[in-house]
Amino acid sequence: MDFCIYDIIIIIMKKYILIICLLIVSCGVNAEVLTGGIKYTAQDAKLELQNNRPSGIDYILANNNYVDKNRRQNLDALLNGVTKLNDRTLAIFSDKSYGVNYNKDPLHVWYYAYDGNLIYSEEKSSLNYPYRTYKYTPDGDLINMSMRVSEGEAFIFSPQGELLGHWIGKNCYDKNGKVIMTRKILK
Repeated sequence: MDFCIYDIIIIIMKKYILIICLLIVSCGVNAEVLTGGIKYTAQDAKLELQNNRPSGIDYILANNNYVDKNRRQNLDALLNGVTKLNDRTLAIFSDKSYGVNYNKDPLHVWYYAYDGNLIYSEEKSSLNYPYRTYKYTPDGDLINMSMRVSEGEAFIFSPQGELLGHWIGKNCYDKNGKVIMTRKILK
């Protein structure tokens, strides 16, 4: 087989073009991994929560929210599929409890029984994902702690660190993968 110098140059150039294309593709993949966010396992979330546990509940703040002053308006909105009001965001759960997060205090969520009495308060570490939350009874006992990985995913643990649930989308699963609660996600 007889090769001329031009054939050899073309073969070498094809190899370099292939290498450059592979480098460009791999750089794009690396950039996606870097900006893709943090992935959490249940163990990662548990350690993060236990190592950053706050001192406790603000009793004055909890006492001021012991009864939902806007119960009727909140329930009417939720029953009509409305979760965003001018000054607050609402959520409803399958056990008929509901949550209220006021715009003026975005780091606290108040959970009420259907009758409007406070059953839990929740304190967030941040407004940006991932963030930690700690849920308390009105008396100040820690009920659970969670790592909110994204809008649709959260790990929930007991104060002792036992996995209680893993929210993925509208479903909450126990440690065995069984659905234990649902929520209605309205956009």
